[in-house]
Amino acid sequence: MNLIKRYFAGRPDAQEERLGWPEGEESSRVLFWRRFRRHKLAVAGLIVLGILTLCAIFAPFITAYKPTAITESFGAPPSLQHWLGTDQVGRDQFSRLIYAARVSLAVGLGSILISVIIGTVLGLVSGYFGGWVDSVIMRLTDIFMSFPYIMLILVVASIVGPGLTNIILILGVLGWPGVARLVRGNVLSVKESDFVKAGRVLGFGRTRIIFSHILPNVVAPILVYATSGVAGAILDEAALSFLGLGVQPPTPSWGNMLASAQSLTVLTSQPWLWVPPGLMIILIVLSINFVGDALRDALDPKNNK
Repeated sequence: MNLIKRYFAGRPDAQEERLGWPEGEESSRVLFWRRFRRHKLAVAGLIVLGILTLCAIFAPFITAYKPTAITESFGAPPSLQHWLGTDQVGRDQFSRLIYAARVSLAVGLGSILISVIIGTVLGLVSGYFGGWVDSVIMRLTDIFMSFPYIMLILVVASIVGPGLTNIILILGVLGWPGVARLVRGNVLSVKESDFVKAGRVLGFGRTRIIFSHILPNVVAPILVYATSGVAGAILDEAALSFLGLGVQPPTPSWGNMLASAQSLTVLTSQPWLWVPPGLMIILIVLSINFVGDALRDALDPKNNK
């Protein structure tokens, strides 16, 4: 009973051992930030993501034109009036580029949130209960993962139809298998820990053990996976919009802005139409990946430096 009381009476050193933080006065948050900031590229990526998020939120105050407003300049090169020029129908490219950040962030965060919720719940149930429950969930996961991912997205998108909401739902519903497998693997090891056994001895219900004691100990790998998932969702949205199955004009998206580059004339003589959105996709994906790598190292319980 003494062991049980130590786990559930809030003893600081017992919690530090479980979370992987070394004993001492230094708090876990300070140690996490110290580990994270050693990755200079991740810090730079975090700054870039912060700037892009602020630009997306305050887009009406940054741009002089609405993203769908048509001006008198058609296909005009960059100038003081239009910093990144205009497209073939006279819309300001800089305004569309800034507003398109809203679409990419909404798709990335919205779809991964859906995937993480579905995958985490299924992974927790599968790993904790085992037996036929585990077999059914894992066979369902195998079925989803047996289809080529991008082809499955294209087929479902063509059936459901284009649009921002549809793309978020499609990417979210089809992206859970990886999360489920990851969570299940971590649950299989965590559920044999002493604090979980102590919970059973105290008579805690299964729901309380799963969500109050097991879930907090598998959050770290989920966060790392989610960062890469956000980058992947942004790339998928750009690809679908480029093919005409994603966000539809006149709503700006980096993907449908790149669709203008299908013309050889645009590729060679109007680079302001496709270079900026292409660079933005590269910039945001790299920033997210750098942050994800730093999170993986910062949340590693074996890293005590």
